[in-house]
Amino acid sequence: MANPAPLSPDKALQGVLKISRLNGWSVAVFAGLGWLVALAMGDLVGVLVGALAIASGGMEIHGHRRLRRRDADGMKWLVRAQLLLLGVILAYAASRLVSFDRELALQNLTPDMRDALRQLDLRVEDLMPLVQKTVWVFYGTVMLTTCIYQGGLALYYRRRAPLVAQALAAPPPVPPPPPKLAPPPEYSI
Repeated sequence: MANPAPLSPDKALQGVLKISRLNGWSVAVFAGLGWLVALAMGDLVGVLVGALAIASGGMEIHGHRRLRRRDADGMKWLVRAQLLLLGVILAYAASRLVSFDRELALQNLTPDMRDALRQLDLRVEDLMPLVQKTVWVFYGTVMLTTCIYQGGLALYYRRRAPLVAQALAAPPPVPPPPPKLAPPPEYSI
């Protein structure tokens, strides 16, 4: 099997620009929507997490714009944005794992849920270990996925930084001159 051709600096730059634009705006928009929901629900921790996630998206957008202005320091902004978002999500998920409250979960059961459990011959107390495991699996999955995605994207940006710096150090391509227009026809009267 032949080795693939090495990645050119220009292709590395184009790939980084495409990914950073899409990811930065996605993070900012989804975090903004989450922030609005947390604000409406009065969840102060959610509001803080949402604000930090929005800041992360903004950092990535800022890094993208710096690269478009041919500033290689934009790569630092991209890496830091991923690390910020990684830290925020890990801290939030860990806080949710630590703060699981069995009593609060029991209080949140509606009368219909309690009736359904009785019909199945299940006691609410027997269900709590399953609920707690579900919470652990959910937030554990969020943490693992975040480590893979945000951590992987931070590594991707970091590894592309030398190629992007090479692409930005080269003089920008000169666009071809516009086509010459034919002179207007002369009309004689």
